[in-house]
Amino acid sequence: MNASPTPAPHSPHASVNPSASAQTLSRAAQFRALLTSPQLEFIMEAHNGVSARIVEEAGFKGIWGSGLTLSAQYGVRDNNEASWTQVVDMLDFMADASKLPILLDGDTGYGNFNNFRRLIHKLEQRSIAGVCIEDKIFPKTNSFIDGERQPLADVDEFCGKIKAGKDSQSDPDFSIVARVEALISGWGMDEALRRAEAYRAAGADAILIHSKRSKPDEILEFAKEWAGRSPLVIVPTKYYSTPTDVFRRAGINLVIWANHLLRAAIPAMQAVAREIHASETLVEIEDRVAPVDEIFRLQGAAEYSAAERRYFAPSRPAPRAVVLAASRGDGLETLTLERPKVMLPIGGKPLLRWLVDAFKKESVNDITVVAGYKAEAIDIPGLRKVLNPDYATSGELVSLAAAADVLDSDVVITYGDLLFRQYILQDLLQQDAEICIVVDSSQAAGTGVDLAWCSAPDDRGLFGQQVTLRHIGNAAGKDTSHAASAPLGAAAGRWIGMLSVRGAGRQHVATALAHLRAQSDFAQLGVPALLNALTEAGHPVGVLYVHGHWRGVNDLEDFRLAGEFAHAQRPIGTGSAHD
Repeated sequence: MNASPTPAPHSPHASVNPSASAQTLSRAAQFRALLTSPQLEFIMEAHNGVSARIVEEAGFKGIWGSGLTLSAQYGVRDNNEASWTQVVDMLDFMADASKLPILLDGDTGYGNFNNFRRLIHKLEQRSIAGVCIEDKIFPKTNSFIDGERQPLADVDEFCGKIKAGKDSQSDPDFSIVARVEALISGWGMDEALRRAEAYRAAGADAILIHSKRSKPDEILEFAKEWAGRSPLVIVPTKYYSTPTDVFRRAGINLVIWANHLLRAAIPAMQAVAREIHASETLVEIEDRVAPVDEIFRLQGAAEYSAAERRYFAPSRPAPRAVVLAASRGDGLETLTLERPKVMLPIGGKPLLRWLVDAFKKESVNDITVVAGYKAEAIDIPGLRKVLNPDYATSGELVSLAAAADVLDSDVVITYGDLLFRQYILQDLLQQDAEICIVVDSSQAAGTGVDLAWCSAPDDRGLFGQQVTLRHIGNAAGKDTSHAASAPLGAAAGRWIGMLSVRGAGRQHVATALAHLRAQSDFAQLGVPALLNALTEAGHPVGVLYVHGHWRGVNDLEDFRLAGEFAHAQRPIGTGSAHD
């Protein structure tokens, strides 16, 4: 518990309960409540509107408008190179973005007593809760740069500045915190205490005692000698390893975490910039950084989203999704004793969860899963689950038929054992073709099933090419759309197990599915049979080429590789990622 401080002059609300509702207190009163709280309080650095909102969402009760990081976000030094008007303009955005009280790091007050009076007037106009000024000479230099060589302000002159500030404020709750630099400058403890007492007597609402030592010894000595005469504030940037309970026992009132959001952002931005420069593509990082929607959210974009729906309404309604997930998984029997393949953990979450998350990122929220083996183990919320009771003896078309009612809407149909980069689904949803499949051209030389013969090979340098499917089959396939069953030549790639159906394509698929159900071998047919039936009936099936960036899970080796693939999708900053 902190020692009970004696209320400083001009502190008519020093006993305000810090737990009082923010709706009944001004921001200045909220900050004063933090200064006089009976418990240790904390505020966090912010340097623009987005970081201010992040501080608020993290649960902090106040914001430190750091002089170092405010100047750094302008790309200038912490030497008053950013003008006070530029700083105040940024504070205006920060105050709009967050309801928290803001304490500005006001350096030396940006000049003499008159500059300081005008600063306070402008801060109050923008609902800033308080300002901290340090007893150095204008223009200042950051305390951690040759602090011992930096001259201190004359005590009487600095006291006059404090008095001028207190006399000019219109809100009695507005706080002026006096920062003592005597320890930084090597003047010793007696001088630090002398200056602090003079500033308290001049009307400062709190004292910030600063140190650049890696241990808190001189801060704790100061706190002991100060004995709670007025609220005491510290900035433990250098002595960061000190347990926080030490500050509580010492009677400290407020701790400022002074620059850590900007410092956390810098290495992430550097890493992304280097990676994009080296790879000349966004593919490697897009799924590992914050989505654009998160920026919209932090900007308070609810109104923007409503306007976007009004003025940029999509020409197509949001599609639905069908995930074919009835099988146990051949080659994975040792892992699927109690759960189906789609519930195997990949990179820390079930395989099906990766698919669901990918769909939801594209606003595809109506998702049907066709289950079969161990269907009861599929417990991911928000899904519609239908059953294929004959999963052990039937193929994919029986499962698709179980969810045929979704064909009354645009739909994406996918195998349940897929992992893929988000852009693949994004691009598929943007295709104009009424029926479109995804083909991986990097597997054109494959010898397995689901090889795709197309009207043209993948020309990776040509965008907008209209390519259609000719046939899907194995390496010995024939072009059954030709009466002579002519050889197909080289395959263009491998179908990955994902297609979209929209518009008139829905009826084409429903009709082809109905015709196939009349065949005696329907129970053994897979989706490729449906696609071939569509092409034979003269319905174009468009092709979206990709070049890798997906993974199927068909055996134990695929399962291992899928874990590596998922690890590469982890957000930057949560660990290394290699694809």
